[in-house]
Amino acid sequence: MAERRKISIRFYNDREVRAVWDDKLSKWWFSVLDVIGAINEQDNYSRTRNYWKYLKTKLRKKGSEVVSVTNQLKLLAPDGKRRITDVLDYDGVMLLAQNIPNTNATRFVHWFASDSESVDGKSREKAYALWESGLMESVEIGTTRGLQQIHGYLFGGLYDFAGQVRTVTISKGDFTFCRARYLPQALRDIDRMPDDTFDEIVAKYVEMNVAHPFMEGNGRSTRLWLDLLLKNRLDKCVDWSRISKRDYLTAMVLSATDPSMLRHLLFGALTDKVNDRETFMKGIDYSYYYEQED
Repeated sequence: MAERRKISIRFYNDREVRAVWDDKLSKWWFSVLDVIGAINEQDNYSRTRNYWKYLKTKLRKKGSEVVSVTNQLKLLAPDGKRRITDVLDYDGVMLLAQNIPNTNATRFVHWFASDSESVDGKSREKAYALWESGLMESVEIGTTRGLQQIHGYLFGGLYDFAGQVRTVTISKGDFTFCRARYLPQALRDIDRMPDDTFDEIVAKYVEMNVAHPFMEGNGRSTRLWLDLLLKNRLDKCVDWSRISKRDYLTAMVLSATDPSMLRHLLFGALTDKVNDRETFMKGIDYSYYYEQED
């Protein structure tokens, strides 16, 4: 059986930085080309590859440790094929960034160093672990209690309100979510909503988003809740990587009055890869990416 690896995608200024987990050494390896592309704000793959060839030659002549600690692993390329690519661990990425004469390198280092220690970073690691833990199998499907179970797991130890329904009213921009005094009844009503068809499931998802039962972490928890519902009822899940951040956020804003765009996006991204580890991991990465501030 081929070795299964944990795959991750981080996003820096909307650019992907792919990573792969090394079980033997218990650490992440990051794509060198993605790191360079992010720092140089370069989307042209050929130019990024040529820059790395030039820089690697220069560093080799200097006897830099960056070259000696560079590893090679297979990562999923944009064409859908797995290709051998140069990778560096955390320390290697920090060394590489220091050798790129670009003012953006400092900002990248700050993001890279703080990302894994943030609430989002720690919560994302817990979300990855859901695949191995088997806890998803015990979550109630399509209920508020099931959503509380997910939220409690993702944010337990990070927020003191993990898994607890809020008791204050919250807003985002000009939109006020369900007022706290009406929230318990709203959640009971949502629990009673039918969820046997795709349209019914989307309608339930929209209402749960409007309810926004937690102080923080609603989107990340509810997208997992939606996928579990789709898997259980339709044997499908969403390939979130097929939905752009801009389209998703626009659709969610509109969904309270017109869910048609959201239905279209979700339907177009449905997949039957409900038991595929990489689809799940990629979905987590995109779900957390949607929450990043621009």
